[in-house]
Order: sequence, then structure tokens, then C-alpha cells
Amino acid sequence: MAWFSSLKAWARGIKREVVALYFAARDPAVPWYAKAVAAAVAAYALSPIDLIPDFIPILGQLDELVVLPLGIMLAVKLIPPAIMAEHRAAAVAAEGKPTSRAAAAVIIAIWIAAAAFLIWTFWPTAGS
Repeated sequence: MAWFSSLKAWARGIKREVVALYFAARDPAVPWYAKAVAAAVAAYALSPIDLIPDFIPILGQLDELVVLPLGIMLAVKLIPPAIMAEHRAAAVAAEGKPTSRAAAAVIIAIWIAAAAFLIWTFWPTAGS
């Protein structure tokens, strides 16, 4: 069970880095190219939509295990170390804060709208 607790700690660290990258992407002191990479990595990590869907065996989890850490490493290398340390501290401080119910409602609404659009688009009609 020691491996399970170390895996949970690793996952918490990844989550903390993603939140720090989100904060860094909004910082005016970060260069524009680093902001772009940090925002893309944070958006990908926080989005419920994956490049490769998780229901595809092995490949579905591969993007979280390979693509996300590589994106985090690239973004961290582009951001100045002092600024990244500041945002890591802010991410640790934000860990205990409540989550946004409004953001969850927006994401759920987007999923419902996408599902309704797909059903409307592909539902067979009597005239076809």
C-alpha cells in the first residue's frame, strides 16, 4: 500500500502544479509564450474533454500519464523560477478553498448542450 500513497501524493503534486500554471498564465510578469503554454496545459488538465477518450484501453490513460507531465515540464521551464515559486505557494494556499459551483454548472451546461446538439444532428427522421 505504500505505492498507493506515493501515487496519491504524485497526483496531488500534479494537480498543484496545474493550479500554479493557471495562476502563472494570468500573471503579467510571465512572458506571453510561457502564458500560452501554461494556459493550454491548465485548460487541458482541468477540462473534462481529453485528446484521447479514457474509455480507449491504455491509450486513454496515456495522455494523462505522458502528455500532461511533459506539458507541465515545458511550461515550468518557460516561466522564471521566482515567479513559479510564488505561484506554487499560491496553489498550496488555494488547496483548502471551496470549489466554484458556478464553474461546475457552466461545464455541465456545455456537456448537456453538446449532447443535445449531437442527438438533434444524428437522430433519424421519418423523411430520411
